[in-house]
Amino acid sequence: MNRSLEHQALADPAALAPVEAPTCGRAAAAVASAPARPRARKSRWPARLDMLQSASGLFLALFLVAHMFFVSSILISHDTFYTVARFFEAGWLFGTPQPWVVSCVVGAVLAVFVLHAWLAMRKFPASFRQYKVFAAHKAQLRHSDTGLWWIQLWTGFALFFLGTVHLYGMLTQPAAIGPYESADRIWTGSLWPLYLLLLFMVELHGSIGLYRLALKWGWLEGRDPAAGRRRLRIVKTGFSLFFLGLGLVTLLAYVQLGIAHADRAGEPYVPGATPGEAASGVQAALSLGRR
Repeated sequence: MNRSLEHQALADPAALAPVEAPTCGRAAAAVASAPARPRARKSRWPARLDMLQSASGLFLALFLVAHMFFVSSILISHDTFYTVARFFEAGWLFGTPQPWVVSCVVGAVLAVFVLHAWLAMRKFPASFRQYKVFAAHKAQLRHSDTGLWWIQLWTGFALFFLGTVHLYGMLTQPAAIGPYESADRIWTGSLWPLYLLLLFMVELHGSIGLYRLALKWGWLEGRDPAAGRRRLRIVKTGFSLFFLGLGLVTLLAYVQLGIAHADRAGEPYVPGATPGEAASGVQAALSLGRR
């Protein structure tokens, strides 16, 4: 008997299904007889985009660290900064400096910058109602890391404008990078307020971003997550203070050089030459070219 029931079940599983009560109606019978639908597979794209956002943010943060050390070479000497600027024009590769190489590098960084901003905007409040919900949630939760994310959101919003202006200038004027050229742009070109705001926004955004990346991927976590979080906060604070201090000192050096060079604004820097000699050399070259 049991064997015949098993064969019947294999041949027609619906034959052994429990009989529905008459009170269930036609709707219940239709549900019972409907074939089971396969569970929809969740998309992996949100995770992939999140990974891409982390990778682009890490690339930009490392680039900013390197960029800060490059521009702060002015604190060593004018010739040192001039050598660094010419190095990125690949004169060591092509024989003569090629400013278009700088434009290519800046263009690539700008593309990653826009991509990172677009990926980050997925998590921004999309309406005033969402903003109010998040603000109420943040006030009720009183979580320090949530507050850091809020700071990162607004600094990122500011960087989308401040950073784009700076990158566009470097993209379109790659040859105007040097001790006198950069100082004239900052002081005579009245860009020092923009660079001052940019310094604070980029250092806060970058340090918080690296801190949140380390938490997200478990870097420096150790055996005790709470102790690891405290260590990361100390590292984040030290990172911010160091690069803010270095950036302010570097910006002050460019401002002082721009003030001293204001009466000769536009004069390019020539290593090993006094300002008067550099100007006369440029004028001589121009006069020979006109002849």
